[in-house]
Amino acid sequence: MNAHAPSQDRPVLGVMWMLATTLSFTGVNVIVHHLGADLPAAQTSFVRFLWGILFVAPAIWQLRKMRFSARIWGLFGLRGATQALAVLLWFYAMARIPIADVTAIGYLNPIVVTLGGALLLGEGFAWRRGAAIAVALIGALIILRPGLREVAPGHVAQLGAAIFFGLAYLVAKHLSAHTPASIIVALMTLSITLCLAPFAIAVWQPMNLNETLWLGLTAVFATLAHYCMTRAFACAPVTVTQPVAFLQLVFGSTAGLLLFGEHIDPYVLLGGGMIIGAVSYVTWREAKMKRRGVTPAIPQTKV
Repeated sequence: MNAHAPSQDRPVLGVMWMLATTLSFTGVNVIVHHLGADLPAAQTSFVRFLWGILFVAPAIWQLRKMRFSARIWGLFGLRGATQALAVLLWFYAMARIPIADVTAIGYLNPIVVTLGGALLLGEGFAWRRGAAIAVALIGALIILRPGLREVAPGHVAQLGAAIFFGLAYLVAKHLSAHTPASIIVALMTLSITLCLAPFAIAVWQPMNLNETLWLGLTAVFATLAHYCMTRAFACAPVTVTQPVAFLQLVFGSTAGLLLFGEHIDPYVLLGGGMIIGAVSYVTWREAKMKRRGVTPAIPQTKV
């Protein structure tokens, strides 16, 4: 008998790792929301990724041995630029609108990837995908309720973040066929830091030690989240771990209520639930058809 557990045949452990992932991402959200809008979003996002370089330094050091074509370097640059813009918009939104709103709108990330995969990568567009996308968009309209509630700049920023996170994922998906995952993550962190640097310098404000350390903690939580997510995928199929990831909406709403006094909006929960259902259905269909999924398993903020 093999001493090692079969790959993706440990569902309980996979669920536990994904629970840790969700709690870690919630920690990132709470800290950024706590810091608020006192500092510019460009500055806070830059400092967070500057801290992140510490965690990927070994992989960055390995780059001296890597040789990539000009096309691959171009894709790295495109991924860094789209991800940097997404991160900037996400930091802006998280500091200004309720955590639950940011989380629920963030669930559109996989829908953007599904639509982009069909339109840009020729991955097919069956009517079921179209129906799931329609349901997700209706869910987004329920969350925003334009004309019935104020659609703040933070809501618009988070919609933009969802689009650019999705585009960045599509580029990363293409890069994964040519480059080790550790190198992709390292270059993502480095390129985002470089892309954000001029914007951060342009609006720089004095920071105290407390703010700097809080942003360092976001880097710790984000790194831990991505590690736990990787372990979860190694232990169990996406269809097992994904429902746990959607608890982030519950955790985010609860944190907003208990820590910041944000009321729980039933329309946000309803709209988020519709998006969750659409994403879950698409993922389940792709798993059933034994095709390589184009939808990321969870709404990854990648911050």
